[in-house]
Amino acid sequence: MTRVKRGTIAHKRRKNLLKQTKGFKYSRKSKYRSAKEATLHAGTHAFKDRKVKKREIRKLWQIKINAALKAEGFNYNQFIKGLRDKKIAVDRKILAELAEKQPSVFKEIIKEAF
Repeated sequence: MTRVKRGTIAHKRRKNLLKQTKGFKYSRKSKYRSAKEATLHAGTHAFKDRKVKKREIRKLWQIKINAALKAEGFNYNQFIKGLRDKKIAVDRKILAELAEKQPSVFKEIIKEAF
């Protein structure tokens, strides 16, 4: 068998990993061993925080809806229960957008829910 020198492939792999750590602090951006560990940790945090991001956005929608309902003198959980009882299927994202940008339409939905 002929000999295969892997220097170029190994160099390319290391270079690609160092590209991923661009912007990291200290030796985590320039030294291969610490950069490799940093990308592993960054990847796990990125996976976890993609899930957390969805939670945070949903909380924000709930806060926006609740603020609009407080101005009208209603309660968030009573409003959601009213929507379920009347079988009005509008998700929180749309409700938050309506509460923020089109309050007149949101008031109509409130009237339907109660």
